[in-house]
Amino acid sequence: MGTLSIWHWVVVLVVVLLLFGKGKIPALMGDVAKGVKAFKSGLKDDEPDTAEAAKAIDEDAAGDTTMAKEKDEASSRA
Repeated sequence: MGTLSIWHWVVVLVVVLLLFGKGKIPALMGDVAKGVKAFKSGLKDDEPDTAEAAKAIDEDAAGDTTMAKEKDEASSRA
C-alpha cells in the first residue's frame, strides 16, 4: 500500500503525455536551456571590469575632494 505499483507509474506517464503531447517536452526543455544561457550571459554582462570600476571610484573620490576645497575657499571669501 505504501509503494507505487507499475500501474500507478503507467497512469502518471499517460497523464503527462496527454498534458504535454508529443514533442512538447523537448521544446519545453529547449526553452529552459535558452533561459539558463540568457541568465548566465546577463550575469557576465553585469559584472563591471575591475580596472574600470577602480578608475571610476578614484575619479569620484578626486571629484569629492575638489568640491570640498572649492567650498572651503568660497566660505573663506565670504
